[in-house]
Amino acid sequence: MKRNFFFVCSLVLTFGFGQELDSTALKSQVAEAIRDLRDFIAIPNDALNPSDIDDNIFWLKKQFEKRGFNTAVLDTDNLPLFFAALPMDDTKPSVLIYMHFDGQSVDASKWDQPDPYKVVLKKPDGDTFGKMKFEELGDDINYDWRLFGRSTSDDKGPIVMLLHALDLLKKEEMELPFNVKVILDGEEEKGSKPLPNAVKLYRELLQADFVWIHDGPMHASGKPTIVYGCRGITTLTLTTHGPLKPQHSGHYGNYAPNPGFQLAQLLATMKDSEGRVTIPGYYDGISLNEETQTILKSVPDDAVAISEKLQFKTHEKVGSFYQEALQYPSLNIRGLGSGWIGENVRTIVPESATAELDLRLVPESDGNRLKRLVKDHIKKQGFHVLDHVPNKEERLAHEKIVTVTEGSVTDAFRTSFDNAYGKFLVKTLSGTFGEEVVQIRIMGGTVPIAPFINELKIPAFIIPMVNPDNNQHSPNENLRIGQLAYGIRAFHSLLSHSPDK
Repeated sequence: MKRNFFFVCSLVLTFGFGQELDSTALKSQVAEAIRDLRDFIAIPNDALNPSDIDDNIFWLKKQFEKRGFNTAVLDTDNLPLFFAALPMDDTKPSVLIYMHFDGQSVDASKWDQPDPYKVVLKKPDGDTFGKMKFEELGDDINYDWRLFGRSTSDDKGPIVMLLHALDLLKKEEMELPFNVKVILDGEEEKGSKPLPNAVKLYRELLQADFVWIHDGPMHASGKPTIVYGCRGITTLTLTTHGPLKPQHSGHYGNYAPNPGFQLAQLLATMKDSEGRVTIPGYYDGISLNEETQTILKSVPDDAVAISEKLQFKTHEKVGSFYQEALQYPSLNIRGLGSGWIGENVRTIVPESATAELDLRLVPESDGNRLKRLVKDHIKKQGFHVLDHVPNKEERLAHEKIVTVTEGSVTDAFRTSFDNAYGKFLVKTLSGTFGEEVVQIRIMGGTVPIAPFINELKIPAFIIPMVNPDNNQHSPNENLRIGQLAYGIRAFHSLLSHSPDK
């Protein structure tokens, strides 16, 4: 059975560079972290509810100030950001740490516990988990047990890991080799729309030498993970139009244009049978040399395991393997609808059909340019493109009409593998855990922190801390207790070693 990197098997945990941490001290810190995390989770954090955000900021202010930070609530175009910084020393490099404290909305009826904001302790029981009492944790904490609750992993867990790593460093009277700044977002789950303007407004306050982002899961292999970039995103909504109102399919089938077929035919022209976008210029500017291919192939993905988990036989051919596929912009149908289906099905010709598209971006692709390419392609298929619902004159003047609504653009970012701070992170994590670090060139998802890179002109690294099977955004979100230990160790080591070494 494969050894899991965060299990503690010996009395002493070696940190690399000669530092050691007693396992008993770590477990004691994990126990304290669990108590803090339970308190933190108990504060609802739905970004759609401004009062939730205020309550969370009050908790954060108290916790960071207790650990010697100066704090500030930064006003934005919408909900505020929370900022904290230790006293500055101009002779030291500065690290800016980004996390978020808001969470996805919850539907309690879908959870296996009455209140998603009240943490439940569970232990593995075959393919499921059995509920336990917190008193049963005992002094010898079982790192394989889990904490279930909204935002345990996304993203309150990593915040608590940072706080308790700082506690350990304080107990050791460690002088940090960094100036530490922390920026916590209360609207990440809504896309962080105020963030770009806020970074410009508070540029001087946020200035640092590099950024750590602690969000998302670690690689499925369980090895320490560093991600050097993330894809951006933009969206398009396409709506085709048939008769003004739904019509009886017996009376008007074969006569009134069917918008569902029009939309299906249009979408089918955008990709070939193997999933490649056929729109000219869509993949322009992307070149993967031999060195890059070597980096991509070093990620220990298991193609068979992915196929079995998602239950499909053959993957699309944008790339020849998973990591290669992520280096290209995507064109995805994220939603598709027309008329009624299921128990509500009706024998009608629908009045409209709609496709919701998302376009994941890479640094070589400009979101506005890709949207223009898609719209130009639609026009070449004989459609009259509008940005509104057609009126009578427009309906009578054009055979095929599509309404296109554009979403905003969140940019991608990518830091070079040659960056000195990146090499420091790899060296420190591999020395701490005795594992080869998984280095991912760019991840498939989007974290809205490109404004930091674009405005502050500094390198950024995503350092995930939570288990891959954490159910983030979904019912029964959870955090493996061993990940609390992992995160505390990782923060402790990263904050106690100088990048100059």
